[in-house]
Amino acid sequence: MKLGVNIDHVATVREARYRGLLKGEPDPVAAALASEAAGAEGITAHLREDRRHIQDRDVFALKASIRTRLNLEMADIPEIVEIALKVRPGIVCLVPERRQEITTEGGLDVCAHIKGLSETRCRMNDAGIEVSLFIAPDPDQVEASARVGCQFIELHTGAFAEAFDEPAERDRQFQRLCGAAGLARSLGLQVNAGHGLNYENVHWMQRIPGIVELNIGHSIVSRALSVGIERAVRDMLHLMNTPGSFQ
Repeated sequence: MKLGVNIDHVATVREARYRGLLKGEPDPVAAALASEAAGAEGITAHLREDRRHIQDRDVFALKASIRTRLNLEMADIPEIVEIALKVRPGIVCLVPERRQEITTEGGLDVCAHIKGLSETRCRMNDAGIEVSLFIAPDPDQVEASARVGCQFIELHTGAFAEAFDEPAERDRQFQRLCGAAGLARSLGLQVNAGHGLNYENVHWMQRIPGIVELNIGHSIVSRALSVGIERAVRDMLHLMNTPGSFQ
C-alpha cells in the first residue's frame, strides 16, 4: 500500500497564529517534502471553502514543489473546481463539506448527486486529472460511484476507527470495508481508504485486498510533534506494509 500524507493540520497550527498573513510557521510545503523524503508516495491537502487550514497559495506551492502526486481534497463547488483546474493536481478527491464540522464527518451521497458529480468528473478527466469519490463503505454508494465514471473511490474508515476498542462493532465495520472494496474492484474502480487511521489500527488495512493507498494526516502530524515528521512517516509505512505487524 502507498501512503498519502495529509498535511492539513500543519496548516491548522500555522493559521492559529498567522491567519490572514502571507507567511508563518510551520510550513505545509516543508512538511510535504519531509514526508516524501521519508517514503510517502503522495501528499494530500484539503482546500476547504472556508479556508480554515490550507490556503490557495499552499495548493499552488505544493504542486510546484513536491515530486510525488498531489491529491487535492475538495467539495464539488464551482469556486474550488475552478482552482483545481488551474492547479492540475494528479488527482482530486471529492468530499462532502459542512461549515460546522471539525473535519469531514461522512462520505458523499453519490446516489443523490450522480449528474453533478459526473459533470465535474468529466471536466477533471478532460484536464488530465484523475477523480476519487470519498464514500462510506456502502454498496449503493460504490455502485453509484462506478456510474459517475471516477477512477478511484476512497473508503471512509471512520466508523471502523471509532469502533476499534469494541470488538464486535469493529469486526462488523471491517467487514463492511472488505465488502465495499471487493465490489469496487469488481466494477473496475481502484480503492483508497482513510479517516481515523492511526498507529494502532492501520495494520488492519493489510487484510483488505487491493487497497492502493491510505491517506493519513492527523495521527502522523500528532506523532511528528514528538519524533519529527520523517520518523512519523517511516513508522506508519512500517506498520502499513510489514508482514506480521498485524496483531
